[in-house]
Amino acid sequence: MDLRIFFQKMREIERAIAEDPTLVMSLETSDGGKPGLVSEVRRTVAARLLVESRARLADPSEAAEYRTRTKAARLRLEQEAKARQVQFAFISEKELRKG
Repeated sequence: MDLRIFFQKMREIERAIAEDPTLVMSLETSDGGKPGLVSEVRRTVAARLLVESRARLADPSEAAEYRTRTKAARLRLEQEAKARQVQFAFISEKELRKG
Protein backbone atom coordinates (compact mmCIF):
# COMPACT_ATOMS: atom_id res chain seq x y z
CA MET A 1 0.00 0.00 0.00
CA ASP A 2 1.21 3.49 -0.84
CA LEU A 3 2.14 5.38 2.34
CA ARG A 4 0.38 8.54 1.20
CA ILE A 5 -2.88 6.65 0.74
CA PHE A 6 -2.41 4.86 4.06
CA PHE A 7 -1.95 8.09 6.04
CA GLN A 8 -4.70 9.86 4.09
CA LYS A 9 -7.11 7.07 5.09
CA MET A 10 -5.88 7.32 8.69
CA ARG A 11 -6.55 11.07 8.80
CA GLU A 12 -10.02 10.64 7.26
CA ILE A 13 -10.98 7.95 9.76
CA GLU A 14 -9.49 9.91 12.67
CA ARG A 15 -11.62 12.93 11.75
CA ALA A 16 -14.73 10.72 11.58
CA ILE A 17 -14.23 9.29 15.09
CA ALA A 18 -16.14 11.42 17.60
CA GLU A 19 -14.82 10.20 20.95
CA ASP A 20 -11.29 10.39 22.29
CA PRO A 21 -10.50 7.93 23.76
CA THR A 22 -12.68 5.57 21.78
CA LEU A 23 -13.56 1.89 22.08
CA VAL A 24 -12.51 -0.61 19.43
CA MET A 25 -13.29 -4.30 19.07
CA SER A 26 -10.41 -6.48 17.89
CA LEU A 27 -10.70 -8.64 14.80
CA GLU A 28 -9.09 -11.98 14.05
CA THR A 29 -5.84 -11.50 12.15
CA SER A 30 -3.47 -13.85 10.35
CA ASP A 31 -0.71 -13.09 12.87
CA GLY A 32 -2.72 -14.40 15.83
CA GLY A 33 -4.94 -11.45 16.74
CA LYS A 34 -7.83 -12.53 18.95
CA PRO A 35 -11.31 -11.39 17.91
CA GLY A 36 -13.80 -9.76 20.27
CA LEU A 37 -11.51 -7.95 22.71
CA VAL A 38 -12.60 -4.42 23.58
CA SER A 39 -9.90 -1.79 24.08
CA GLU A 40 -10.06 1.88 24.93
CA VAL A 41 -7.56 3.72 22.73
CA ARG A 42 -6.80 7.21 21.48
CA ARG A 43 -8.38 8.31 18.23
CA THR A 44 -5.08 8.10 16.31
CA VAL A 45 -4.48 4.51 17.44
CA ALA A 46 -8.07 3.58 16.60
CA ALA A 47 -7.68 5.03 13.10
CA ARG A 48 -4.50 3.03 12.53
CA LEU A 49 -6.14 -0.21 13.74
CA LEU A 50 -9.11 0.38 11.44
CA VAL A 51 -6.93 1.07 8.39
CA GLU A 52 -4.86 -2.04 9.13
CA SER A 53 -8.08 -4.10 9.53
CA ARG A 54 -7.04 -5.18 13.02
CA ALA A 55 -10.11 -3.73 14.76
CA ARG A 56 -13.49 -2.10 14.23
CA LEU A 57 -15.28 0.56 16.23
CA ALA A 58 -17.33 -0.89 19.06
CA ASP A 59 -21.06 -0.42 18.56
CA PRO A 60 -23.06 1.45 21.24
CA SER A 61 -24.29 -1.73 22.97
CA GLU A 62 -20.75 -3.13 23.18
CA ALA A 63 -19.48 0.20 24.51
CA ALA A 64 -22.23 0.35 27.14
CA GLU A 65 -21.48 -3.23 28.26
CA TYR A 66 -17.73 -2.48 28.46
CA ARG A 67 -18.29 0.66 30.51
CA THR A 68 -20.69 -1.17 32.84
CA ARG A 69 -18.15 -3.96 33.40
CA THR A 70 -15.26 -1.56 34.02
CA LYS A 71 -17.36 0.52 36.43
CA ALA A 72 -18.36 -2.60 38.38
CA ALA A 73 -14.74 -3.79 38.48
CA ARG A 74 -13.55 -0.37 39.69
CA LEU A 75 -16.17 -0.32 42.45
CA ARG A 76 -15.25 -3.86 43.52
CA LEU A 77 -11.56 -2.92 43.70
CA GLU A 78 -12.34 0.20 45.73
CA GLN A 79 -14.43 -1.86 48.17
CA GLU A 80 -11.66 -4.45 48.49
CA ALA A 81 -9.13 -1.68 49.16
CA LYS A 82 -11.37 -0.21 51.87
CA ALA A 83 -11.82 -3.64 53.43
CA ARG A 84 -8.05 -4.09 53.66
CA GLN A 85 -7.60 -0.85 55.54
CA VAL A 86 -7.11 -1.47 59.23
CA GLN A 87 -8.26 1.20 61.63
CA PHE A 88 -6.84 1.60 65.10
CA ALA A 89 -8.24 3.67 67.91
CA PHE A 90 -5.98 4.42 70.84
CA ILE A 91 -7.92 4.86 74.04
CA SER A 92 -6.22 6.02 77.19
CA GLU A 93 -6.82 4.16 80.41
CA LYS A 94 -8.64 7.21 81.75
CA GLU A 95 -11.08 7.25 78.79
CA LEU A 96 -11.57 3.52 79.14
CA ARG A 97 -12.64 3.88 82.79
CA LYS A 98 -15.06 6.72 81.89
CA GLY A 99 -17.05 4.54 79.52
